[in-house]
Amino acid sequence: MARKLSILVPVYNEAATVEQVLRRVAVVPFPIAREIIVVDDGSSDGSQETLQRLAGTDLIKLIVHEVNRGKGAAVQTALKHAAGDIVVIQDADLELDPYDLPKLLEPILSGEAQICYGSRFLNGVPWSVRLRATYLANRMLNGLSNLVNGIKITDFNTCYKMMTTSVVSRFSITQSGFAVEPEITGKIARLGYRIVERPVYYQPRTFGAGKKIRFVDLFKYLLAMVRYRFFWSGDDSGVAEVPSVKPDLASV
Repeated sequence: MARKLSILVPVYNEAATVEQVLRRVAVVPFPIAREIIVVDDGSSDGSQETLQRLAGTDLIKLIVHEVNRGKGAAVQTALKHAAGDIVVIQDADLELDPYDLPKLLEPILSGEAQICYGSRFLNGVPWSVRLRATYLANRMLNGLSNLVNGIKITDFNTCYKMMTTSVVSRFSITQSGFAVEPEITGKIARLGYRIVERPVYYQPRTFGAGKKIRFVDLFKYLLAMVRYRFFWSGDDSGVAEVPSVKPDLASV
């Protein structure tokens, strides 16, 4: 059976980098077919205009949220339009390199695992990164995630979470913001799946350069960890649907 990778790209105010990211993704030599599904999440900085221009080609499938709802909501919408049997999230900044995506496919295509995370920390981190508050927060949260979920991985918070749609079909994403990260990992762990990791290139950006996660998200992460470890039944039936997108702005 022919296989296909759906690359889900949530975008919010990334005018400086989004076109470069999408063009990089488009030329990556994947061993299987791929599609790029972009959700503009109410951008107001010119990102949407760039994406509308690119949607006039065969480069991307574009869906537009009229207002900003958050990364998790954008991923929910993208999943509804995905036709692949494997999915992965790609942020619209330049912190990660799309050329690393094929190495995440390898354990899935070989049958080694159904889930592969691209770890930013598996092969060590330079001191210039270790001294950043965001790195220290990542290390603390990753340790808590491992403890709470009974797993042992190095980067639960990575954008590069690749998995088969057979895994995704077993749970719904309910978090609308950045807490989608602990939600996905927590639910995967509760369902008993094994997560394998592969190292990926990582070039963190600063808040001044557009990094959007904030200190308040730390508390949302902690609440999500507890919620999906101790209060999630493993049944997402009855979860509300994502509100419909504006139809005249959804382009293929």
